[in-house]
Amino acid sequence: MRAKADPPLDLLAGRGASRLVELYFAAVHLKQLFRQGWLRAGVPEARCESVAEHSFFVALLALLVAEERFPDLDAGKVVKLALLHDLAEAHAGDITPHEGVSREEKQRREREAMQRICAGLPGAEGYLALWEEYEARGSREAILVGQIDRLEMALQGCVYERQLGLDLGQFFASARGAMAWDEVRAILDEVEAARPQ
Repeated sequence: MRAKADPPLDLLAGRGASRLVELYFAAVHLKQLFRQGWLRAGVPEARCESVAEHSFFVALLALLVAEERFPDLDAGKVVKLALLHDLAEAHAGDITPHEGVSREEKQRREREAMQRICAGLPGAEGYLALWEEYEARGSREAILVGQIDRLEMALQGCVYERQLGLDLGQFFASARGAMAWDEVRAILDEVEAARPQ
């Protein structure tokens, strides 16, 4: 996996840090880990977003969309799901479909990573349950966050297309395939209409 630096958690080895500090040092690697799909599509490292940047904007977009278009959903839960949805990538990496890793193996690696990250934390079972709920799309909130994850990718793709002159149609097609609800699909339609001609 291409990253700006090695995982910071290694810097704590033998220091007896608390689980909270260890979790931070593990999770902060998401700031350094490039979104591998963008690199593969030609986005230069100097311009490529990190997994943490993506996750932040998924959480922000999920909150805004939930409150504006889905007032019946639990917006707090939506934000929690969004914040946790890529946390496992701090250890498992940003595994893309082009890497030849089966869906089952990807899920196994990410589940193991999430268990490792949360081990020993107060409330670990709750974090793991939320992450599992997201992975299974086990609630309306999780279904929304899954769609927002792809919608944010399309929004970022539109930015890259306009700024870098790339054709990122494959990312829009992927996002379109994840849209289950008209309210979210309408936002994607708006984003696609803003793509360069």
